[in-house]
Amino acid sequence: MGHVENSMSDFLRQCGGVAVIDGGLATELERHGANLHDPLWSAKCLLTSPHLIRTQVHIDYLEAGADIIITASYQATLQGFKNKGYSIEESENLLTKSVEIALEARKMYYSKCVEAVSDQNTEDRILNQRPILVAASVGSYGAYLADGSEYSGDYGDAMDLEFLKNFHRRRVKILADAGPDIIAFETVPNKLEAQAFVQLIEEEEINIPAWLSFNSKDGVNVVSGDSLPDCVAVAESSNKIVAVGINCTPPRFIRDLILSIKKVTNKPILIYPNSGESYDPVLKEWVQNTGVSDKDFVSCVNEWCADGASLVGGCCRTTPDTIRAIYKTLKDRFETSSL
Repeated sequence: MGHVENSMSDFLRQCGGVAVIDGGLATELERHGANLHDPLWSAKCLLTSPHLIRTQVHIDYLEAGADIIITASYQATLQGFKNKGYSIEESENLLTKSVEIALEARKMYYSKCVEAVSDQNTEDRILNQRPILVAASVGSYGAYLADGSEYSGDYGDAMDLEFLKNFHRRRVKILADAGPDIIAFETVPNKLEAQAFVQLIEEEEINIPAWLSFNSKDGVNVVSGDSLPDCVAVAESSNKIVAVGINCTPPRFIRDLILSIKKVTNKPILIYPNSGESYDPVLKEWVQNTGVSDKDFVSCVNEWCADGASLVGGCCRTTPDTIRAIYKTLKDRFETSSL
């Protein structure tokens, strides 16, 4: 992708200024019949049903208009695979596989585009061989714990920077070496882990770009209570972090969070909220009837972009229908602005 610090700006120019990120992964896998009641969560499908990840998630999102697809490695860690009885070699291969599946899906999608050229009724979103990025997902330490602590950032008083760096180090290197276009540090719940990620990519000489996305439950701070501007400042300190923003956060908080981020950084801002529903980490279930409809979710997209977001998608409980509606909204916006 060329110079790391310019890669995202170049990509966004090719996308017309705003790129579409895909939507929920684990909740889509469950919708297609996967049983994710396991500490590995979505990473379980790397073992049991990789075809679901490839064709029922990645390709579905590409056909819906996503410019970026995120790998099924959020919950995939060497430590987590070891706990399930897998060897180091097997565990490393599964991490690599998560990226390979996404790369294969992109290749398959491009092949479908070529085959569709002669079909006069095919929508331009399928015919257009737009640039597509594969983002290698890296979840927080709390995601590995599988106890909901990525939604609190409470890792205990004994937690320190070196522990977090060592926990993530080999995993990040394997994912980077597998050939993604960007690393997505997702659902980062506190400033300490953001610092660990930034220091890690500098120390390991990771030569592909990365983004940092935090989560919030009050629209002001990240979930640990750490100041969002302080967390964004960590991203601002590294040229290798090419975008910063928010994921897995209710849509109603997004506008205020974008405005807060803009005060600290000139980097592209990414936002991919959840559906607005609540997750019970004890029961490991989503609370029903607490979210917003796709129509209400998408109605905010133009406002978010006007406020400064450059990458827009969805997180848990959003679907290809959500992403298709986002794509159409942005497409209509571009066409209107060009008149």
